[in-house]
Amino acid sequence: MSDVRYPFTAIVGMADLRLGLLLNAVSPAVGGVLVRGEKGTAKSTMVRALAGLLPSIATVDGCRFACDPAGPDPQCPDGAHDGGASSRRPAELVELPVGVSEDRIVGSLDLERALSEGVKAYEPGLLARAHRGVLYIDEVNLLQDHVVDLLLDAAAMGRSYVEREGVSVRHAARFLLVGTMNPEEGELRPQLLDRFGLTVEIAATREPVERAEVVRRRLSYDADPAAFAERFAADERALAERITAARELLPSVELTDTALRQITAVCAAFEVDGLRADIVMARTAVALAAWAGRTEVLAEDVRKAAQLALPHRRRRNPFDAPGLDEEQLDQVLEEHAEPESEEPQQPQEPEEDPDPEGGPEGDGPEGDGPQDGGPDGGGGGAPEPSGQDGPDGPTAEATDAPAQDDAPAPQPVPLQPPSPARETAPVAAGDPYRTRLFAVDGTGRGAQGRRSPAETDSGHTIRARRPRGRLARLHLSATLRAAAPHQLARGRSSRALVLHKDDFREQVRQGRESNLVLFVVDASGSMAARQRMTAVKGAVLSLLMDAYQRRDKIGMITFRGAGAELALPPTSSVEVGAARLESLPTGGRTPLAAGLLRAHEVLRVERLRDPDRRPLLVVVTDGRATGARDAVAQSHRAAGLLAGQGVASVVLDCESGPVRLGLARTLADRLRATAVTLDELRADGVASLVRDSRGGHRSSASASATSFATSSASRKAA
Repeated sequence: MSDVRYPFTAIVGMADLRLGLLLNAVSPAVGGVLVRGEKGTAKSTMVRALAGLLPSIATVDGCRFACDPAGPDPQCPDGAHDGGASSRRPAELVELPVGVSEDRIVGSLDLERALSEGVKAYEPGLLARAHRGVLYIDEVNLLQDHVVDLLLDAAAMGRSYVEREGVSVRHAARFLLVGTMNPEEGELRPQLLDRFGLTVEIAATREPVERAEVVRRRLSYDADPAAFAERFAADERALAERITAARELLPSVELTDTALRQITAVCAAFEVDGLRADIVMARTAVALAAWAGRTEVLAEDVRKAAQLALPHRRRRNPFDAPGLDEEQLDQVLEEHAEPESEEPQQPQEPEEDPDPEGGPEGDGPEGDGPQDGGPDGGGGGAPEPSGQDGPDGPTAEATDAPAQDDAPAPQPVPLQPPSPARETAPVAAGDPYRTRLFAVDGTGRGAQGRRSPAETDSGHTIRARRPRGRLARLHLSATLRAAAPHQLARGRSSRALVLHKDDFREQVRQGRESNLVLFVVDASGSMAARQRMTAVKGAVLSLLMDAYQRRDKIGMITFRGAGAELALPPTSSVEVGAARLESLPTGGRTPLAAGLLRAHEVLRVERLRDPDRRPLLVVVTDGRATGARDAVAQSHRAAGLLAGQGVASVVLDCESGPVRLGLARTLADRLRATAVTLDELRADGVASLVRDSRGGHRSSASASATSFATSSASRKAA
């Protein structure tokens, strides 16, 4: 691959993304950009191209932390830098890989010097390199939670704190945070989402001419990158000069009281949490004015700033896509705009209005009153013919009815009520909500995700152990501790340590894995009540969305009538699962045993295909079993078969009404699972569940099969 970056000015379209990146280049205090869009839309290309336009920075010579000579960091690990020589270099673009480890982010002990010289020395990480530059994260929504925590700390405090392997270091870490993500692969944690100043939604153009130009330019770049870059060199220089000029103008831009009032009114109207949105909008509006070459913020700057800074912050349902109501935005801006004129012209309007022909009654029945909905619009005058159509219609039908009463036509009426086995039309699902986190007990080895604990390559280090086979991840401090007691016996004669093979220790890291979440949904007649099924579908949809965010594979089995059906084979497409759920009909008997046995077969096959992916079975039922003489006994035997295989299970108890039989709870005991009602499924119900578990209400069988962990929202509730 060529080292020549694709020119920023050569990218076709994407005006909002272009503007968002340039505003951050003008004013890094805006706080970065989150780019949301489908795959193949040049998100990464444009971000990397931005680095070539950023003004160079002055740094202290020899400082690994990019200290500014005009104001060096007094806590810089490389010294105070008083009077040191300085030089200029381009601002650095640091790319943070999705699978990055903690020591690469914050830094660690210098392994080479520790082993060769026997001294503790700090080796800076990516946060140190990104100071005063750009930290770029492609597929930011796929980051592991422990990596997100490190970024949150640095972004919030502007400093990185390193306390690991006997090293204690603090250094400045202020950077422009730019991330790209594909929403189809899951959403971003709200805490990290709020740290991005702006957000931009992009999609590939549907215009054939523009698409052709994109392809033409890309092929030209691939054929000769240097020549292609030279074609746009003049445009690149002009854009870089405009960025520099806007930066110089930025301190002179005035944020008027009217503009500030509009900013705060917009944030209040859209019910954003906290005050960070107000600050980001103000900084963005100022940067927009500087970019336009003005020294005063206008209403158009405030409007554009709101479009960029608020969509990902507005209060909404957990799984809604970001967006902004343009009509509401315009209305708020207009209501809080500065009056155009202070002249008292309103008293003159009545003098122009009087009409000698009409007088006070001229605007009544003869004027526009009835059409405008005035006081006489609905009551005066003769009744309109349309007002008689309602009574006439039923009257005419009523007079015709006795003429047909003598005939035996109404006899088919008793056939209208549906039979108990008749299929009921699908009902819509209720609104989704944030659910509790269900996690499989134990530590797995599956694909990286966000659900259950697992040993991973990029999680946080929990302990050290002797290598199992080839040493992959050296645990330095544990290795040094193992070798230290033997140095005299090994005849150490220099500062370097004498290491033997038995001294080496490897890191054991723990992160989160994704699971196979298999839904077994009761679609029988006992679940067919409309309000009840709407709530059940809403609960399942919420669990589907939770699985989507946690990178799980999902599958769905439905049982009704004569048997069970694999409605959705295990897949990563949650959209298909939601569509199948929406069109799910109900009615008929309840072959619960058939549903459980089908689940056992599906899990057996998936275990052969992907042995490391642990399953989580979610049974959605009221616990009733019909269709055979020993239907209940069959369902209990099927549940015991799943429990014997060690399948972690959850039973979503859909039984309702004042009198409950507890059948779903009995099924949960057979499955060695936990029974959760619809009300308990919500994340805000965790506090009461924690109290119940402390009081011993949770069965020991369920505790051995499934554990509950709380998300950040759940921990606040608890």
